[in-house]
Amino acid sequence: METPLDSARLWIEFPDPDDVADAENGPYDPEHQPDTVFRADLTWLTSDYTCIFGNGCPGIYADRPDVGCCALGAHFTEKADEKRVAKIVAKLTPETWQFFDEGQKANGGWTEVEDGARKTRVHQGGCILANRPGFAAGAGCALHQQALRDGVDPLTYKPDVCWQLPLKRSYRNVTRGDGTTYLEVSIAEYDRRGWGEGGHDLDWYCTGNPAAHIGTRPVFRSCENELREMIGDRPYEELARHCEALVATTRKGSAHRRLLPLTVHPADNTRAGL
Repeated sequence: METPLDSARLWIEFPDPDDVADAENGPYDPEHQPDTVFRADLTWLTSDYTCIFGNGCPGIYADRPDVGCCALGAHFTEKADEKRVAKIVAKLTPETWQFFDEGQKANGGWTEVEDGARKTRVHQGGCILANRPGFAAGAGCALHQQALRDGVDPLTYKPDVCWQLPLKRSYRNVTRGDGTTYLEVSIAEYDRRGWGEGGHDLDWYCTGNPAAHIGTRPVFRSCENELREMIGDRPYEELARHCEALVATTRKGSAHRRLLPLTVHPADNTRAGL
């Protein structure tokens, strides 16, 4: 059973390391304040969540378990996102993409427009790029599988919204008390609400479900490549430092974890029977 969407969380804020480095090179300057501040949900990033597609994932819709969370297709974030994916689609063959012939049709193809937004096309109940069980090349995203064959990270081949899940990046302009402003970049859990109003209608969702909190590495490590792409190398190293410190404090045993409930994801606690 999924845990509540709202629970006590431990967040951290830290300035862009590049801004801090620049400021430390000279005397204190009240006008030199970081233009970017990162805000991260440590409770989520140190959780045991892992994707269980192909390992017990029932899919977001009960009648389409074979496509996992790919039932709705993927919206492109910008033209460059679609252009990048199109280059990879052009590399696919009938042997690597189950719906190759359907994807080549002039009156269909592999993309569509939904409510004015471009996205990957939905075909037979799921993203047209999702190979189904029984296909010779294996079930799962054809783009992901092509990346593995090419020896590159799948995030370089997949639509932005696909490789970023289950991480959610958001931006907010914040005004300080002295009138200066900065960009707040938040990294958090992509829970049901990240899907919009329709997220509440999903039959199942993973991030808050104990069934998916069986990872052997915390999220900030298992999703290291994605986080580095989302916030940059130096910010990631700073984030990882804080995550490691929290893990060292909270993972000494279940008794200790019970003393610090807001630092442990509720789905981790539920799975462990705490």
